[in-house]
Amino acid sequence: MIETILPAITALIGTTIGGLLAFLVQKKQFQHELDKLKLQNKTEFMAEETVKHFLNHKTYTDRSFDVIKKHLGGFDDDELRKILVRAGAIRDYRDDGSEWWRLLSRMDEYIEKKTSKKQLERVN
Repeated sequence: MIETILPAITALIGTTIGGLLAFLVQKKQFQHELDKLKLQNKTEFMAEETVKHFLNHKTYTDRSFDVIKKHLGGFDDDELRKILVRAGAIRDYRDDGSEWWRLLSRMDEYIEKKTSKKQLERVN
């Protein structure tokens, strides 16, 4: 009986150790690939964070595209617009044709300011 159980136990232990080692190697490889992807796309992630910083300014709900472009050099216009969209911004054109951006999350604040401004104009 021991002659049949001993090989089965050693096979089970060998399979368990092999599976555990394969799991650890795959986990390490996955983490390495994830770190590599984050490093490759770091420029876009940081640009997105910078855009959010500018558009979250407590005084200004909107920023002109020219101001954003001035502070975020190294991107062409289309790339910068894609970064703005990924950051959650929406575009608006003013009467003079200039391009302005604001965060969608600050839309209520923008509407409130616009409404209070119109009410002040009516009073005066």
